[in-house]
Amino acid sequence: MIGSMKEREKKSLRGRGHALKAVVIVGAAGLTPAVVAEIDLALDAHELIKVKVRVGDRGERDTAIRKICEETGAELIQRVGNTALLYRKRPAQT
Repeated sequence: MIGSMKEREKKSLRGRGHALKAVVIVGAAGLTPAVVAEIDLALDAHELIKVKVRVGDRGERDTAIRKICEETGAELIQRVGNTALLYRKRPAQT
């Protein structure tokens, strides 16, 4: 799913995400399996979430955000400072 959205779709999601508060914060302990699991649950529940990544310098934050996207199947919609807006379509309900 990474990189599959059109810019128009991303722009719409950025607009929706503007008013959102961060639901998960990656802190000093870094990106642990428990934090990734929490992000995964939040994406299942909301599709569009903000995550604050408060680790190291810009390069470390970029690496952490990339790893979150890889491990959860989410797409990075926007990154501003230490906040990432992530999207993953909910699985179809049966």
